[in-house]
Formats: sequence, structure tokens, C-alpha cells
Amino acid sequence: MIDPSKDSAATAFAHLALELHDAPGVGETVDAVAQFALQALNCTYAGVALSTRGSRWEIAAVTDPVVADVFELQISHQSGPLVTAMQERRPVLIRDTTTDDRWPEWAAKVATLGVRSVLDVPLATGHVRSPMVGVLGLYSPAPDAFADDDEAVAHILARHASVALASARHEASMAQAIDARKLVGQAMGILMERFDIDGDQAFAVLKRYSQDTNTKLRDVAQQLIDTRKLP
Repeated sequence: MIDPSKDSAATAFAHLALELHDAPGVGETVDAVAQFALQALNCTYAGVALSTRGSRWEIAAVTDPVVADVFELQISHQSGPLVTAMQERRPVLIRDTTTDDRWPEWAAKVATLGVRSVLDVPLATGHVRSPMVGVLGLYSPAPDAFADDDEAVAHILARHASVALASARHEASMAQAIDARKLVGQAMGILMERFDIDGDQAFAVLKRYSQDTNTKLRDVAQQLIDTRKLP
């Protein structure tokens, strides 16, 4: 006999998978994940923070301003459950911020914001060449709010989110690459017509200016198109 609660959860995740698939970009994807967390888990607030190698954290989605405060307190000091979840790629559960002693200064500040329970689940959203990692943060004003079932659902949600974010990021990268090629092609056409040179020579000119000015090739092309002048 099918457990109605499990059947309902499976249906909900099926709808989520479709919603994430239809999301037009990374921003819409993380928003959908955070909103779904509010429905599927015993949390009052949720958010997603992302980080790429060599860059700062990005607060990608929050369901309430308090989540941004919780994130910022950790990002600014590079310490806290969110940072640990990301670095060690493992979930971190805080049953009560007023008694947990792992990050006492952070926990005390978060408790004053009305957050007592915290569950941070890591997201793997990139590939080896261009990794992006992130954390799904779940928060409740009640102590010991997250049961084992909540942790299990959070893991499933994180897996769905990881796949959807990786797909959205790949599509965004492909779109940027196509856009860059179009811009470079237009700029090459301008140079070929103005100086009566062939495509290889035009590309060499753009590449030289890109290297000499330490400017991305796409940006050099965009400036030439906009101003009809090289940097």
C-alpha cells in the first residue's frame, strides 16, 4: 500500500523538477528552490548562497531579509555553518543557536534575529573545469525544528537544486559564448570593411588590442561596435 504522505511528496518533487526545468535562468532557479523549501520543510525562512572558485560569495536567493543578514554575518568573517557546509561539502545542523557552541559569536547574533534552528545543505552546481558550489540555508524561529524527515527531504531538494543549477549555469554560459561570438564577428566585419583586410587579420587586430589593454575580447568588440573606434 502506498503511503499517502510519500506519494504527496513524490508528486511535489515532480512538480518542482518541472518548474526548475522551465526556469529561464540561474536567478529564477534558486528562487524556485527557496520557495519550495518553505512548502516542503519545517522552516520559516530559506535562502541560497553561491560561490565560484576565486570569487566572493553571492547571496542568490532569500525568502526574507533576515536570511541575508544570517548569510552576511558568515560571509564577512568566512566562518559559520554555511561556510563549513560549503568547504566540507556536508550538511550542518544547529538545533538551537542559543546553546550551540561551534560558532558562539555568530550564533548569538543570529539568535537575536529570531533564528533558533539552522540546517545548511551543500549544493554542487558546476563541473571540474568551472566549479560552482553553494548552500541551501533553512531557518526556523523554533528550537530543534528539523526532524530526520526534514533532513532527508532537504537532501533530496539539494540534489534537485544542484542538477537544475548546473543546467541553468551551463545554458547561461552557452548563451554568453554565442553572444560573444556574434559581437566579435560584427567587430571583425567593421575592421574588414574599414581597412580592407581579411577575417584572420581582423581577428588578430582585436586579439592584439585585447592583450595590450588587458580587456576581454568580447568587451573590445563591444566597444568597437558602439564607438566605431578601437580602445
